Amino acid sequence: MGRMTATPASTPASASPKRVLLAAPRGYCAGVDRAVIAVEKALEQYGAPIYVRHEIVHNKYVVQTLERKGAIFVDQATEVPPGNIVMFSAHGVAPTVHEEARLGRLATIDATCPLVTKVHKEAVRFAKDDFDILLIGHEGHEEVVGTSGEAPDHIQLVDGPADVAKVEVRDPSRVVWLSQTTLSVDETMETVDALKERFPELISPPSDDICYATQNRQTAIKELAGESDLVIVVGSKNSSNSQRMVDVALQAGAPAAYLVDFASEIDESWLEGVTTVGLSSGASVPDVLVQEVLEWLSQRDYLDVELVKTADESLTFSLPKELRDKDLRAVAEKLGKE
Repeated sequence: MGRMTATPASTPASASPKRVLLAAPRGYCAGVDRAVIAVEKALEQYGAPIYVRHEIVHNKYVVQTLERKGAIFVDQATEVPPGNIVMFSAHGVAPTVHEEARLGRLATIDATCPLVTKVHKEAVRFAKDDFDILLIGHEGHEEVVGTSGEAPDHIQLVDGPADVAKVEVRDPSRVVWLSQTTLSVDETMETVDALKERFPELISPPSDDICYATQNRQTAIKELAGESDLVIVVGSKNSSNSQRMVDVALQAGAPAAYLVDFASEIDESWLEGVTTVGLSSGASVPDVLVQEVLEWLSQRDYLDVELVKTADESLTFSLPKELRDKDLRAVAEKLGKE
């Protein structure tokens, strides 16, 4: 969409030929913003502790910050003592997890991203119509586990193009594909193309499953990768969308690309011979971490910052409806006594 240069006011732009191409959009998507605010709001309204099943979003800094405020992250709802509040993460959960919480006498808050919920609903609908559902995604990822749990008898995972040859369906005329929302767009379509070669009547979902924020961040990375000697993506190792951004940067021509949680993880040797650094962040990354990287780079004479903007984002999601219940703590305590 356009570019603009931002240079620290105290330092003339001509001081150094080194520059940073800063991607926009980057960082928090609407679903992540909603989930993080939901934890903060729950702590504010109901007091600590608020239990959260799995990391609310895949970012080390965010999780550590919320832990200091009173959030307790657990692997399973069954670990939460009866009579407490448990929140489900932005990645979504299977129906069995809701049942575990009910049996565990827990009050729940569902912070599943609405775009993930859309995929869940698609899975339920196609399973009801007795389709074989080919779910493109990464084995073990929380979102994939949650979506698969909506229709376990109808869904089989396809983890990239190499998995296509193993797929078996009951009726090639009743097959649909869905996908994890945080994948590489290009790799997903490569998998879809391979599936269509095997199953020409393969149906596509009614709308794109890969979320708008994932696509936008990958587009921005592509835009700056070819001009960058090095690309740095701020994000956690367990963040699928952040990992894919590194892959996309390399595929788009960046000579080198690395994923870091914090500026302190950047290796000085990466900057050898580097004039232009491309910088972005995953959809679960607060911008304070990007600003720390910019400061780190400025101390090494990367003073010119050029914004590479490829899209505008204005989407917001309302908070989980459970946060409107002023007496949820009382509800939880009552459940604990039953």
